[in-house]
Amino acid sequence: MLSKEEVMHVAYLARIEITEEELEKYQKSLKLLFDEIDKIKDLDDFDEDRLFSPCENTFNINENMNNVQKDNLLLNVPKKKGNFVEVPVMVNE
Repeated sequence: MLSKEEVMHVAYLARIEITEEELEKYQKSLKLLFDEIDKIKDLDDFDEDRLFSPCENTFNINENMNNVQKDNLLLNVPKKKGNFVEVPVMVNE
């Protein structure tokens, strides 16, 4: 279980106010979430070129595309990493 200070820190980062009841609930649920994230981090066969998405409608540049060459698509991209296009982070604070 996470400490109250850790949960309050997460709440602060998320810019939310939580009650004492919610604090106790989040101590347990955040711990479970972090445990699941740790399982992913521990994967031995991690490949950064893989794309994980909860959506089924994803565009995979490696699949056969109708008359479009992968190299031609990435030719004018300003920043790329492998087969992925790097984009700026757009976060409002």
